[in-house]
Amino acid sequence: MSDVLLLEDRDGYRELTFHRPGALNAFDQDLWYTTAEALDDAADDDSVRCVLLTGSGRAFSSGQDLGEMSDPSAFADRPPGYQRFMPSLETFPKPIVAAVNGVAVGIGTTMLLHCDLVYVARSARLRLPFIGLGVTTEASASLLLPRVVGWQRAAEILYTEPWISGERAVEDGLALAAVEDEDLLAVARSAAARIGSLPLGPLVATKRLMLAGRADAVATARERELTEFQALVGGMLADG
Repeated sequence: MSDVLLLEDRDGYRELTFHRPGALNAFDQDLWYTTAEALDDAADDDSVRCVLLTGSGRAFSSGQDLGEMSDPSAFADRPPGYQRFMPSLETFPKPIVAAVNGVAVGIGTTMLLHCDLVYVARSARLRLPFIGLGVTTEASASLLLPRVVGWQRAAEILYTEPWISGERAVEDGLALAAVEDEDLLAVARSAAARIGSLPLGPLVATKRLMLAGRADAVATARERELTEFQALVGGMLADG
């Protein structure tokens, strides 16, 4: 598929691996767009019943590539990839399994709010340092994080920016299970293969019903966040 995203079809599911290990799988324009296109392709492929997301090396994803974000020329040819990626993720019509193999910062954590099953390595560390970076939250986390972990825990995560261990991610509801590092992919792949063995029609119908109750609210929250973000950074991520 691409140098920045590895793709492998397995037992009824497609495994997508963020592959910028030297940058801790930070999202640059190429990774944003390539992942969005891969999700769209998987959504349209009837042989794919599930997607498994993971990362190469020591990180799931360290978030937005901050070096690129500070370079306006990076967005000269096409709009910021975040805006291409998020609709594909939040409306993906089939189950998404995540295997969080290491550091998950920013979008590396907020994207998990749009995944159906999240498994984390015991050594995984999650963090949302938006305020400290001078911006605000993304990926509809302002809506979804309080729903998932409760208001006060969401406030702590966003206002004090702690590192969240694998065990705490499970306690907070951000993940289903924390497993030994060496077992992570096997556990996530087993779940994805089980989903991949199910009939496509009922699977998609069930995901559609689950998303229906929040779809409009999620899209609206993301637009509110983008407005606040643009105000804070001077419109860097304005529509192209």
